[in-house]
Amino acid sequence: METFGFIDEQMNREFLEKKLNILIESCADLQGAIAGISIRSIEDGNIIYQHHGAIRLRPASNMKLFTAAAALNVLGEDYTFPTEIYSTGLIQNHSLFGDLFLKGKGDPTLLKADFDKIAEKLKTLGIQQIEGNLIGDDSWYDDVRYSQDLTWTDETFYYGAQISAITASPTSDFDAGAVEITLTPGSKAGDLVQVEVTPKTDYVQTLNQAITAESGEEEIIFERIHAQNTILVKGALPIHSEGLKEWIAVWDPTRFALTLFKQSLEEHGIQLSGELESGIVPDSAELVCSRRSIPLSQLLIPFMKLSNNTHAEIFIKEMGKMVTGVGSWENGLEVLTEEIKKLGVNTDTMVIRDGSGISHVNLISANEISKLLFAIQKEKWFPAYLHSLPVAGDGEKMVGGTLRNRMAHLRGMIKAKTGSISTVSTLSGYLMTKSGRALIFSIMLNNLLDDEKGKEVEDQMVDLIVNSY
Repeated sequence: METFGFIDEQMNREFLEKKLNILIESCADLQGAIAGISIRSIEDGNIIYQHHGAIRLRPASNMKLFTAAAALNVLGEDYTFPTEIYSTGLIQNHSLFGDLFLKGKGDPTLLKADFDKIAEKLKTLGIQQIEGNLIGDDSWYDDVRYSQDLTWTDETFYYGAQISAITASPTSDFDAGAVEITLTPGSKAGDLVQVEVTPKTDYVQTLNQAITAESGEEEIIFERIHAQNTILVKGALPIHSEGLKEWIAVWDPTRFALTLFKQSLEEHGIQLSGELESGIVPDSAELVCSRRSIPLSQLLIPFMKLSNNTHAEIFIKEMGKMVTGVGSWENGLEVLTEEIKKLGVNTDTMVIRDGSGISHVNLISANEISKLLFAIQKEKWFPAYLHSLPVAGDGEKMVGGTLRNRMAHLRGMIKAKTGSISTVSTLSGYLMTKSGRALIFSIMLNNLLDDEKGKEVEDQMVDLIVNSY
């Protein structure tokens, strides 16, 4: 019986290999491109199939698979990011005669509502006037705001937001360092479209040149003027459109958060006589109150499901801060490299430039990705990691994530991380075949003419694997 089982297994592998090879050779969208594929047994980690499995390719957001594993190893599932409020001076006659400090330690989950709660707390202390400045202390991390390979065209959008120890998000998706722009058509053709900014703030200004069109497709262009917070909106939105949303990164997230904090203070009847400034909390300052983010195990949900680049780079700097005392990309990437090396990944074969995968210089092979996904199964934090992966075909945003509109016919059978940058599409994770076999897979497509077409190719490959093994 064991011999027959071995023969059946061999036949299954040969059948899968034949099918995948035919698909790769015949696929028009892969002509001139490079496909790196690695499939492993989930039980013993042995490679079942590979095609250019050892070739270094750009991983795009599959880089986050490594960042999440390292962060869980270094920081732990229960790790939270604190934000602290300090003051100098005394409170007399409902006035604080001194400065108020906002000290950030990387929390990407701060919302306008959180600043409201802090203002309410200060109000209960009897403060109605601050006779001093509101000062932001973002020294927890270094002052380098962009990873080394981020292109200037990415600066406008949330996925290229600046990294600061003090930042704020527009919604509970936690797109830190960005605002949400909502466009809706006017009442008749020729009207300017309606523009709404979340959170409501005068920190950003919109120059609206977009008009309502009688018909046609949405043709909207967003541009944030470099080193400013002026957002230009151009193009046309059809009158029948349900609307359009985009997330635009702010310039200087520290000052953005301070501006929201000041706004909350004023809305709660606390006036600020001084200015918004940057500085360091002095040793003589007293802690007034603090808040903590949701734990890392929960933060992994928006991070991995929605593929949040800002979270990835914050995790990198936080790991650097915790292990070396310096919250920088250089130190954080050294920590990441050491941590994934502990998990058996051969880092000598890799080029790692950031934590999110937005760099086109990152180079990782499909075999090393599948090797990581096999090794981490033994870690105590693996259930949280697995839970954070997008689930194919599940329409719930925080379940299906970036796979919610893909492979609906395989709903629940695929848990995997997507990745996409120009000319690159990747998909790596875990799947269940129709015969009941659980497998680890990594598909990396590079040098594509159309990365959207790459997603279709990935889905075809996954469907083939599910039905052929």
